[in-house]
Amino acid sequence: MSEQVNIHEAKTHFSRLVERAAAGEEIVIAKAGEPRARLVPLERPTGRRRGYGSMRGKIWLADDWDSDETNEAIAALFFGDEDPTMPDAIDDA
Repeated sequence: MSEQVNIHEAKTHFSRLVERAAAGEEIVIAKAGEPRARLVPLERPTGRRRGYGSMRGKIWLADDWDSDETNEAIAALFFGDEDPTMPDAIDDA
């Protein structure tokens, strides 16, 4: 359920209204009794982590992901050189 306040009251008590909205309340701001705006809580994503370690357990790297052979193969593909160590499927791409 929402509460309706007039613009003058909203300007006078803006900080309090924002805190109430942040706590989950919906407040309708009206001018001459006609609703003009709605103050609602900000929806934040839940359960999401950001920063270092946020992909832990979601990415797998082969033991040889940083080997010289792998790096040379990637460099050969990047620069368009033929690389005999890469499978044919990659060469066809």
